[in-house]
Amino acid sequence: MTTTITTLLRAASPQAPAILGPGRVALDHGGLARLTEETRTMLAGIGIGSGDRVAIVLPNRPAMASAFMAIAQCAATAPLNQAYRAEEFDFYLGDLGARALVVAAGAESSAITVAQAKGCTILRLHEDPDGPAGAFRLEAEGTVRPAVAATAPGPDDVALVLHTSGTTSRPKIVPLTQANLAASARHIGATLQLGTEDRCLTVMPLFHIHGLIAGTLAPLAAGGSLTVPEGGFDALRFFRELDGSGASWMTAVPTMYQAILARAGRNREVLARSGLRLLRSSSASLPAQVMLELEEVFGCPVIESYGMTEAAHQMTSNPLPPAPRKPGSVGIAAGPRVAVCTAEGEELPPGEEGEVVISGPNVTPGYEANPSANAAAFFERDGQRWFRTGDQGRMDGEGYLRITGRLKEIINRGGEKVSPLEVDEVVMDHPAVRQCVTFAMPHDKLGEEVAIAVVLRDGMTAGEREIRDFAAARLVAFKVPRRVVILSEIPKGATGKLQRIGLAAKLGLG
Repeated sequence: MTTTITTLLRAASPQAPAILGPGRVALDHGGLARLTEETRTMLAGIGIGSGDRVAIVLPNRPAMASAFMAIAQCAATAPLNQAYRAEEFDFYLGDLGARALVVAAGAESSAITVAQAKGCTILRLHEDPDGPAGAFRLEAEGTVRPAVAATAPGPDDVALVLHTSGTTSRPKIVPLTQANLAASARHIGATLQLGTEDRCLTVMPLFHIHGLIAGTLAPLAAGGSLTVPEGGFDALRFFRELDGSGASWMTAVPTMYQAILARAGRNREVLARSGLRLLRSSSASLPAQVMLELEEVFGCPVIESYGMTEAAHQMTSNPLPPAPRKPGSVGIAAGPRVAVCTAEGEELPPGEEGEVVISGPNVTPGYEANPSANAAAFFERDGQRWFRTGDQGRMDGEGYLRITGRLKEIINRGGEKVSPLEVDEVVMDHPAVRQCVTFAMPHDKLGEEVAIAVVLRDGMTAGEREIRDFAAARLVAFKVPRRVVILSEIPKGATGKLQRIGLAAKLGLG
């Protein structure tokens, strides 16, 4: 079934709440639909139609969610991290071929200067402080083109354009169609059994596929709602924002949950009345120890899912009870077809390790203007088009997938291959360790050596030798970290994910 975001949202009750924020009345589904029509008319009047790209640089707040939802039903959205420097905005806006840039009224950003130099229309987003959460109007500055027809995009039109992380190479452009986003939102809703009464506490950054699809589009597609804290996730404010939010679920990355757990003991009353029916974790591996602690503290199931930008987010997920959830596994296929294959694309039997590949309606048509990347990433088998995720894993006899590492993150220690995730899982069992990340450290003879960064639990101590000895009792010798770096905080990326690649350089190792 192919559809668009607009047709996906039509089933929602117009009077039902859609987007909420602190101290504001809700923008209902009918209001969001009217806002979309007003936005489409306004954009068409200045020459921006369904094929044009509109960059969005806004802080995490209700208006960011509503701007994405409205503009994605009119043109191709390109949300960008507002913390980028001028040279980063210059790259992304140029690479995207953006026709317009949305910024908050009164905002000062290097993105504006860069966009003006490229001939982009500046769209100032004005919020009504007395209106519903997320209600806005756009005002154009600068370059305005002749009007175009105010037509709604079709299923094959691009709705969202993002870049890959570009950790080891130039970021690749990932266009995602209306049909891709609609399929992924349906998959998430079915997995979590989302309904009209469900409300997501949306703490993920809204320039990232996780926050945009799981935290925004999926709850709205189910006829439910989301509430967006001002400024995004802050562990110090989290329990205050959770209290009284009416949220029935949330989705976040493991580092966010670890920060929440560190403060849970001081917020038992909030936890007792929170009313969350599930916690969803995605975008990075969730340590089994953290999953079990979350379930004990929050008294609800933790659903670990597996997603990536090229799949419009979700690929697999652990199911809701009473079906089994397997700690350390990212669950079963949850939308697309999922298989583990050899380098040649031949499917492997259960228990054997290989590359994870996917095929389905949520998968991008391909990287933009990058034939070599597409040739490497896509292949045909059994009349279907498959995408190589770049992740290594194995599937058990019940179809549960376990990710054993990102292929480009595997440590090659003199020819011996080490999965960082395997080392993480062992060290996380040390009673003093709250968080850890294993990474490759340069070595003059071996090429790479195993190192690990560790954050200790409050009030607990452990030295490098103790942690190495702990790991040595549980791992074969070549997998034991030769360097343990104890930190107060591990460097994270813009979305809160721990960064393995490049961590040695950041820590001044090698």
